[in-house]
Amino acid sequence: MILIADSGSTKTDWALLSPTIDIRFTTSGLNPYHQDRHQMVSVLKEVRDRVAACRSDETASLSVYFYGSGVRPEQEAPMADLLRASLPKVETVETHSDLLGAARALCGHNYGIASILGTGANSCLYDGECILKNTPALGYILGDEGSGAVLGKRFIHDLYTGILSEELKTEFEHETGFSLPQIIDRVYRQPFVNRFLASLSEFIRNHLSDPAVEALVCQNFTDFIRLHITPYGRKDLPLSFVGSIAYYYREQLAKAVDVLGYPLGTVLRSPMEGLLRYHIC
Repeated sequence: MILIADSGSTKTDWALLSPTIDIRFTTSGLNPYHQDRHQMVSVLKEVRDRVAACRSDETASLSVYFYGSGVRPEQEAPMADLLRASLPKVETVETHSDLLGAARALCGHNYGIASILGTGANSCLYDGECILKNTPALGYILGDEGSGAVLGKRFIHDLYTGILSEELKTEFEHETGFSLPQIIDRVYRQPFVNRFLASLSEFIRNHLSDPAVEALVCQNFTDFIRLHITPYGRKDLPLSFVGSIAYYYREQLAKAVDVLGYPLGTVLRSPMEGLLRYHIC
């Protein structure tokens, strides 16, 4: 049996496969950077029960491939030990970062440039097996160009400094129920600012018919490519992307990729199907 996990801080997508089983399920997120061992063991108990319920042969071994945010190199071995201790009959365990998961999902065993564009952003130069180079994303305060958080931040800036129209501002406040004082409170006094800013993407996506809004989206992607992809020095390689921002704005993303002279590769909303191909095919 093979168990593959794509994990973030909020949720983890799992795929359990054997010659006769193909089961997908979701649990709470597993992030060793933000959670202690007790919290993660509680989530893995649910996974263990799922595996046990599906295992017809009690002697069958389990191979686990875990890709997650917060799985930095120093966390790979402790995370592997935790999975081995929590799950039954584990024969093989591999633990890797979500960025390597994205690269393997997007590029398979081929050379390429892979990027995550969701609430946050990240990228790497990938050789078909491992990450060769990574330009640090630096988070939404210092960087994260291309992400949903930065898109939301720039939208609010342009909306309230007059770059975007007064009509759009009125429509935004009416549809979302936010006023400028409420936005200031959410950004400077409340937790999970990056998630709040990224949540504004729904309004932005519904107003792409406004040329200024579409230009803002395209510029966000252009800045990401210029600042984070150009340093790899490989204009011969296709750019591939995974994540909700890349997927839902793929038309604008394609424009930015073309303007900067790169070939466009694969664009996925989630890495799971690509990870299944990588580990099974």
